[in-house]
Amino acid sequence: MKKFEEKKFDIPKLKGISEKSVEEHLKLYTGYVKNANLIMDKMSELDSEKDAYISGEMFRRFSFEYNGIRNHEVYFSSLSGGAKEFNGGSSLGKRLLELFGSIETFETEFKNLALTRGIGWAILWYDKEDDKFLASWVDEQHFGQLQGCVPILALDMWEHSYVADYQPSGKKQYIEDFFTNLNWKQVEERFEDVLQK
Repeated sequence: MKKFEEKKFDIPKLKGISEKSVEEHLKLYTGYVKNANLIMDKMSELDSEKDAYISGEMFRRFSFEYNGIRNHEVYFSSLSGGAKEFNGGSSLGKRLLELFGSIETFETEFKNLALTRGIGWAILWYDKEDDKFLASWVDEQHFGQLQGCVPILALDMWEHSYVADYQPSGKKQYIEDFFTNLNWKQVEERFEDVLQK
């Protein structure tokens, strides 16, 4: 069975988020890739009748590890290549402006979503079936993923992504700095890829 492979990201020096935090955070991403592969290997060795309990737990755990891979890939790619401004003339830009009126309104609403209490993710999804954007909070990595939707923008709100640089009370500043560091061109390209599939 083909293994999941770790992607590499070109993340420059960021405002507010230290190189050490990025380095440690990338190690967690590496762990998700490793654990997803390990679970797949172990599941193929199990007898689903004799090892039903173990097999069931592994299947449950797999969604956590797998979504940990994919959520982090969206997050880290959005910080890769240096900050790039929002382009209102792009396909994504036109749609967001049509929906929210201004990029400031979108960012305000998304930042409020990111302030949800608890650990998880603020995610902007694209629902290709109904041709619309949806935003939601995902608990941990895997409770609240929207079936059939593709994540276009993901903001990691687990403490490991910000506490070392901001302390628990600095959550709001971390969110602000994420948008300062955001490469909107990467987000736009992700949206274009979805439209072409």
